[in-house]
Amino acid sequence: MDEENIVLCGANAYEQKYYFNPDFDSLPEAIKQELRIMCVLFTEDVGGILTLEFTEEGELIFRTEALEADGRYDDIGSALLIKRLQKEKKELLQSLELYFKVFFLGEDFEES
Repeated sequence: MDEENIVLCGANAYEQKYYFNPDFDSLPEAIKQELRIMCVLFTEDVGGILTLEFTEEGELIFRTEALEADGRYDDIGSALLIKRLQKEKKELLQSLELYFKVFFLGEDFEES
């Protein structure tokens, strides 16, 4: 369920704000900056609100939403941009999932 997801970060085009969960402050500054840039550019491009959230299993998901009256928000563009980011940032996203699984879920680190 959504209520059980843990938000890593997010950006809101309506309020022009960025949020980073302080529980993840131990991440390197370069990664925090990359996440900030990725989220803010996403919302500037397609509008709406973007959050990156960890599921109970440790999967990092992109969640978007928009106000009904937002004529600027682009559903199709949003889905395409998420797919592109998942491909281009695959290594970063996988590393974040591993970090979450080890440090938050207490799973053992196993190299593949």
